[in-house]
Amino acid sequence: MSQWEVVIGLETHAQLRTKSKIFSGSSTAFGADPNVQANAVDIALPGVLPVLNREAVVCAIKFGLAVGATIAPRSVFARKNYFYPDLPKGYQISQFEVPVVQGGGLAIKVGAANDPNATAIDKQVRLTRAHLEEDAGKSLHEDFHGRSGIDLNRAGTPLLEIVTEPDMRSSAEAVAYARALHALVQWIGICDGNMQEGSFRCDANVSVRRPGGPLGTRREIKNLNSFRFMQQAIDFEVQWQINEITEGRAIQQATVLFDPDTGTTRAMRSKEDAHDYRYFPDPDLLPLEIGPDWIAEVKSGMPELPQAMQARFHAEYGLSAYDATIVTASFSMADYFVTAVASAGAANAKTIANWIMGELAARLNKSDMPIEASPIAAAQLAGLIQRIADNTISNNIAKKVFEALWNGEGSSADEIIDKQGLKQITDSGAIEKIIDEVLATNQKSVEEFRSGKEKAFNALVGQAMKATRGKANPQQVTDLLKKKLGA
Repeated sequence: MSQWEVVIGLETHAQLRTKSKIFSGSSTAFGADPNVQANAVDIALPGVLPVLNREAVVCAIKFGLAVGATIAPRSVFARKNYFYPDLPKGYQISQFEVPVVQGGGLAIKVGAANDPNATAIDKQVRLTRAHLEEDAGKSLHEDFHGRSGIDLNRAGTPLLEIVTEPDMRSSAEAVAYARALHALVQWIGICDGNMQEGSFRCDANVSVRRPGGPLGTRREIKNLNSFRFMQQAIDFEVQWQINEITEGRAIQQATVLFDPDTGTTRAMRSKEDAHDYRYFPDPDLLPLEIGPDWIAEVKSGMPELPQAMQARFHAEYGLSAYDATIVTASFSMADYFVTAVASAGAANAKTIANWIMGELAARLNKSDMPIEASPIAAAQLAGLIQRIADNTISNNIAKKVFEALWNGEGSSADEIIDKQGLKQITDSGAIEKIIDEVLATNQKSVEEFRSGKEKAFNALVGQAMKATRGKANPQQVTDLLKKKLGA
């Protein structure tokens, strides 16, 4: 593989979160019966005219601002002509020569997503453009007795197609970029990111070359709607192209599909170029003009972006780069963290981050649940953290309280602590009395410790904690034991 350099560029279709379609008033809600959300404009009846959805343009402006791109003061819609059964007009309204968003870039981290001790590689992926367009309908091939059905509910759904430069050099980089873009479009509220419903889908342009040589012939892997499948598809395609070239066969430009059942790609059609589509300006739509005032208005309503928030969490709360990245993995998680910190105080920010990344994340993953659906609200977690901080309960007891909160056994940590009698024992006299009893009944462990066996000390701590049903302050138990044993 070191004899070859992989070159990858991604094209991503992000379905925009508008209530109606880009050029008509039809609903964009997912899951309706076939063809009930397709009006005269969507099915291209004679005499109908498209009307641009303003909110779709706002979404494009938000994206352009988020990636540091140039927002075109004047962009043009075009007709992209090609035949497809679920394309009612025989053309797709898109943007070609002058897209609404031009340039920009997205910073990614490669190689340290799940390991706080690993060194992440920082990389900037350049964006070529992002343009507005309408989606096509959907062909249905099942339950029609050898025929295909056409569902036009999706026809006219607003899309932002985001195109990168060929800057990625491995499947890992491509997946890191796709994940970062997926998080960003959800963060700024322009796409719900639901890959199963087709709201976020990627096409990967893949080629290989000798290091430093000219770009190779690319093949485009279409409609990747899973990060895992994206990595598998690119890795297979790269090896397939290397094998073909090594065996003396030329790569033919083509569009291919990935089959997750076999883990292979297969050619779907020879790849078209722009001239094959016969683009020309749409005579029914005026040029889209975006002035500075409109951009300023949109910018004023945008949330703080992830990178800026990560830097602030590091400066204000002392979070490590890794912790700050994890708690800003989604807008919902960042909001949960901020709400909890506001309730428990900045001094507890690191502990809150640890619990979100640890106990809470584990339970959410096990339940296949997003953080916004967590049974434990941010304020409830904050209350639990405060009781740890003021030594009302130990970390071990806190896990029991967390479990009770998760199961709805109380409305707050305080209620559960009182109801179940979990308050930590901090009275030195009471703890000392228990330790004396433990030492008296565990003489063998005492003798083993005094003979140099350190593990015996841990056994004595365990016995003391067991005697208090875990409610003694662990540090006090350790300190008093050492004092008693002369350690």
